[in-house]
Amino acid sequence: MAQVKTYDEATLAAMSREMEGKEPQEILRWAVQEFQPGLTLACSFGGPTGMALLDMVMPIDPTVEVFYLDTDFLFPETYALRQACEERYKIKVIGYQSLLTPDEQASKHGPALWSRDPNLCCEIRKVEPNYRALEGKTAWISGMRRDQSSGRKDIGIVEWDKKFGLVKINPLANWDERQVWTYIMTNDVPYNELHNHNYPSIGCTYCTKPVAAGDDPRSGRWSGFDKTECGIQEGTVEVIHAPQEAK
Repeated sequence: MAQVKTYDEATLAAMSREMEGKEPQEILRWAVQEFQPGLTLACSFGGPTGMALLDMVMPIDPTVEVFYLDTDFLFPETYALRQACEERYKIKVIGYQSLLTPDEQASKHGPALWSRDPNLCCEIRKVEPNYRALEGKTAWISGMRRDQSSGRKDIGIVEWDKKFGLVKINPLANWDERQVWTYIMTNDVPYNELHNHNYPSIGCTYCTKPVAAGDDPRSGRWSGFDKTECGIQEGTVEVIHAPQEAK
């Protein structure tokens, strides 16, 4: 297990400033030099940013650990993409699952928890496993981008993740959706087949729906709830409001 270092705010800010303006591959090469062994890449096999990062980091250092959160409720297309990537990049992706099976969760919290308290469901099936995925790691690579939401517009390329207690690196912070897809198409990077069927944002089967043309790409996630994040990238738990009944 790698020894986790802590960094003061000034050091991380200086690192982040140094990375501004650099290409993602250059940022990843620096991250490998700075944090290996112990660097890990989070890849959901749902969104395009994770696929671009996976394709970028493998030629740099194929020993960088790649993990995903297996909620037990992922789409068949997501599992198929994971398998295809294992074959293409000659790697073994590590899946972290909830400590509760779906049946155990239903027994403890009632059936279809996602339909009543999606925040708790995400906490059980994604956030807690993410803690275990990052335990003992030196830093993790995330696909967060500044263009994704107003809450992310000020993210640094290098940050201290207070939630999980280690360095977080956002190599694509300065990229937009067009640049990500241009990279994927130019480099023939595999991506989730559901993107071709009006699923711009892909999570669990019960909480993901196709999106109509022109609608917010995130509107297909947790439909009917004031929720746009699973909680992994948030420092605090979101307040979730159930939809009001029609009068």
